[in-house]
Amino acid sequence: MSAVVRARRAVRETVSGLPPAFWWLWTSTLVNRLGAFVATFMALYLTLDRGYSATYAGLVAALHGLGGVISSLGAGVMTDRLGRRPTLLVAQVATALSVAALGFVHHPVAIAAVAFLVGMASNASRPAVQAMMADIVRPEDRIRAFSLNYWAINLGFAVSSMAAGFIAEYSYLAGFLIEAAMTLVCAVVVFVKLPESRPVRSAETVARENSVSLGTVLRDGRFMSVVGLSFLIALIFQQASVGLPVAMGEAGFTPADYGMAVAVNGVLIVALQIPVTRFIQHRDPGRLLVISSVLAGYGFGLTAFAGSVAVFALTVCVWTLAEIVNAPTQTGLVVRLSPVHGRGRYQGMYTMSWSVAALVAPLMSGFVIDRFGAEWLWAACAVIGTIAGLGYGLLMRRLPAEEPTAGVSKEEPVRPEVSAS
Repeated sequence: MSAVVRARRAVRETVSGLPPAFWWLWTSTLVNRLGAFVATFMALYLTLDRGYSATYAGLVAALHGLGGVISSLGAGVMTDRLGRRPTLLVAQVATALSVAALGFVHHPVAIAAVAFLVGMASNASRPAVQAMMADIVRPEDRIRAFSLNYWAINLGFAVSSMAAGFIAEYSYLAGFLIEAAMTLVCAVVVFVKLPESRPVRSAETVARENSVSLGTVLRDGRFMSVVGLSFLIALIFQQASVGLPVAMGEAGFTPADYGMAVAVNGVLIVALQIPVTRFIQHRDPGRLLVISSVLAGYGFGLTAFAGSVAVFALTVCVWTLAEIVNAPTQTGLVVRLSPVHGRGRYQGMYTMSWSVAALVAPLMSGFVIDRFGAEWLWAACAVIGTIAGLGYGLLMRRLPAEEPTAGVSKEEPVRPEVSAS
């Protein structure tokens, strides 16, 4: 059998069997990431175009992240109470309006305030997307579905990152307006093509929903252990955008060198996400999480020995493989531990672990590099990865076996609500 025939069969098996609603959600994700320009050139816009200091640009980035932390929990509650579709529509329309506004405000206080709103709005869709995907995809297909969605995110981001540079040379305002327009396109796709996926609620289900609060999530020790381990993993992966460029700059490498090295991450994810998904989708998730955690920690740990762009790129290959395995597997574990009637709140808490890591990671990397040197930062990543791997090993040994049935819960079958467009 030729390689082309085998490749076609692999692609067909990877994408087959998923419901049409998933592909519309996938399309919405791809379009959204294709237009994600602002996050790429925000620092350049503030420092080069508006003339603000690097300190102010860092403050704006922190406020953007803080908005994401706050909205993670609020959007999770909205996802359960209002539904997945309304939450997505509100989040995407709010994102489009706030991003467009960001291109027109000039006062530093106004920019900071709108950036905070952008962070809130753009992060609010994540719990709804994950909950809807879990609703419409069978348990045995979830790893595959989450991998395909993650692939779309990275493909879109890779294209938008390249396009952002050309757009910024022409007009930063054009970048803001294009992102706003494409986000509105996502909202139209959701409005026209995606029905509400939240299972039909009986009086008993409504009572269970009302019994699940954020306090319930916080008291769920098993799930909060996953949130804590997710925070550790996120701390490691955040170093790709905060610790790595600083360390390479201090070692005498140029921004172009950093760009070449980190570009390997996006290329590998686009090239390997689908074949790696075929390899891992029926394997033990506990083992995959342990291996990916250790691989992430020691992938960044190897950066301490890098002395050339080629070696830096090699270390990127190591932790990118960990990312490809960890992202869909960890998302699948979150869904497995989330009750259907509280799925939005659980997804919101999980999303918050990454938002908090985005706030902590810059402080952590800056302090360690300034006080002790970059080598200690990479050693810390190796230690954190080892701790996370041990944590996943202990946690997964205590989890009950996942039911192989096609339902999403023991309590009720999947019967999505039909929402009129």
